[in-house]
Amino acid sequence: MASNPTEEKAKQSALSYLRAWGESPIPPTILATLITSLHARPPQLLPLSFPPVLLASTFLNLYSYTTDSAGITAAWSGLYLLLARRRKPEHMMQKFGTRGIVRGTTMGVCGINVLAGGWVYATGEKADEGVSVR
Repeated sequence: MASNPTEEKAKQSALSYLRAWGESPIPPTILATLITSLHARPPQLLPLSFPPVLLASTFLNLYSYTTDSAGITAAWSGLYLLLARRRKPEHMMQKFGTRGIVRGTTMGVCGINVLAGGWVYATGEKADEGVSVR
C-alpha cells in the first residue's frame, strides 16, 4: 500500500537549529561583510582586524573543520560584540538610521554566532581525531 502523502514532517528542535547555524560557513562570512561595511570608511584598524579572522574561519569550515571553525567564530564574534557594545549612539536618529540598523544587525548576528558556535564547539567532535572535545 502506498504511503500517505500528508505525513507530518519531524519538527526540528531549537538545538538542531543552533547546530545548523554553527556548522554553516555562511554566518561568519555575513558578519565579516557587515563589519567591513561599518568600519571601512573611515578606516578603523581595530574593528577591521576581525573580518580576516572570520573569513579564515569560513575557510576552515569549508575544509571540514566545522568544530574548530565554530569555536573560532564564537570567540571572535564575542570579542566584536564586547567591542561594539562600548559605543553608545548619542541621538535617537543614530539608532534608527541606516548605519544604526546595520550596527544592530551586526550585533545580533554576533550574539547568535556566540550561542551557536559555542554549542557546536562544546558538543562537537574534532574531524581529524574522531574524539569528543569534552
